[in-house]
Amino acid sequence: MASDVRKRKGVVSERRASLTQQGCTAKPPEGSQDSNLSRLCFKLLVILLVPICALGLKYYWDGQLARRQEASLQSLGNEGLFLFSSLDTDNDLFLSPEEFKPIIEKLTGTLPPAVFEEDVNMDDSGETFTIVSKFQPLLMETMTKSKDGFLGVSISALRGLREWTSPALTSSVYSASQFRIFLPPKNKREVGDPWWIIPSELNIFTGYLPNNRYHPPMPRGKEVLIHSLLSMFHPRPFIKTRFAPQGTVACIRASSDFYYDIVFRIHAEFQLNDIPDFPFWFSPAQFTGHIVLAKDSTHVREFRLFVPNNRSLNVDMEWLYGASESSNMEVDIGFLPQMELEASGPSTPSVIHDENGNMIDRRDVNSEPIQFVFEEIAWQSEIAMEEALRHLEVTMYPFKKVTPSGSGRTLRETVLESLPVLSLLNQSFISSWSLVKELEDLKAEKENANSQRATLHLEKYNFPVEMMICLPNGTVVHHINANDFLDLTSMKPEDSVEGGLFSFSNSFEDPSTSSYVNFLKEGLEKATEYLSH
Repeated sequence: MASDVRKRKGVVSERRASLTQQGCTAKPPEGSQDSNLSRLCFKLLVILLVPICALGLKYYWDGQLARRQEASLQSLGNEGLFLFSSLDTDNDLFLSPEEFKPIIEKLTGTLPPAVFEEDVNMDDSGETFTIVSKFQPLLMETMTKSKDGFLGVSISALRGLREWTSPALTSSVYSASQFRIFLPPKNKREVGDPWWIIPSELNIFTGYLPNNRYHPPMPRGKEVLIHSLLSMFHPRPFIKTRFAPQGTVACIRASSDFYYDIVFRIHAEFQLNDIPDFPFWFSPAQFTGHIVLAKDSTHVREFRLFVPNNRSLNVDMEWLYGASESSNMEVDIGFLPQMELEASGPSTPSVIHDENGNMIDRRDVNSEPIQFVFEEIAWQSEIAMEEALRHLEVTMYPFKKVTPSGSGRTLRETVLESLPVLSLLNQSFISSWSLVKELEDLKAEKENANSQRATLHLEKYNFPVEMMICLPNGTVVHHINANDFLDLTSMKPEDSVEGGLFSFSNSFEDPSTSSYVNFLKEGLEKATEYLSH
């Protein structure tokens, strides 16, 4: 009996263990399942509601913004809204104190301090030198509009130009080390091998930068020094032009053991007008210059930057007559006699020690003047200045690898940089540019053998730019105005007229390139007809 009782207790114990084990794996009650499902549904609902609410808020704010824009347009008009938008940098249709600051500066006549992303740091322990600015204002009589007394040109449009009669700064002190931005990269240390200091960011696909701007963007990196130098002329330099080619390019003209003579070319422009006048763009043909700089940038022997004045016209000007990017724009060209920066002498140390080891601070007004003697630089390898400038020009304008006979600004679009055009130009053409003023002067020189050629060109010319294909004797066999060309290339291929002046080719993605290639080919065909007679 005792044995049976023990066995029964064992059975009961096993059953209890079995029940306990089953209890551990048993499913939760039905109510618990409903609770988990509810939580899951709630999470899914929240996940779905967040983007819906975001879209709803965006739609609401977009609607509010559209209503504010409509109200602003009714209240201010097109021109007023344009001026307001030029201040409203975050486009929220509200002016913060920071955005309103330009108006305060305009009304009070105070200029804001120059602010850069990177400070143009002066090296107190290094050498310094003074740069002097020289400026003669544009000769108004050289502008095309002056021939009819600027008829139809508003006073406000030319206000900034007429008031710009002197440089913003007559002189400024720099440290030699700041000019290290002109030193070549490691792979560009052969004479005549160009490199970009500030690369161009525009090409045939990016188009151009907007016209309706007053203040330049904050300079960064190597842009800081270029911006600082150009600010000596005018407080609003744009170191990247609206149109290609933009930027700064350089090459080594000569090299010695310790020095480089570096030649550079800058494409920059200035905004001369300020609120409430509409923008006026002043675009010199180029800034050219050179710097003799120690290879460790501790010493500057020479520095000069200038707008070349060896041509009869050297500045392009454009100004808006409306309140938007699509507003009418006037263009003109003129002659600027002088726009130049030059070092007053080599850089010298601010602090020196005499033969007794005493420190002499040359910045002390009471210190005696000290004469420095500089050794003559013996160049070990060099090229002519003309050759160096040619390398820079070809870097800016690849199509000028074709033998040139003249100069001028390139087409605003970069069609001439495309490989099909370059190939055709190299094969059959001499690329040439002429200014209308120079052709008129040449035409007047009856004894000059080129007078008749100039006459033939002027007979086919229409403002502002005429593209011509000519024989060596000056006969124009084919031509088209630049405005007509741009209008034509803005057409869609399906809209082009069959049998028109140009047809779009399927071999090029860009209609400008295709049309210009066809223009050149048709010119060759017409030239063949002339020569066969």
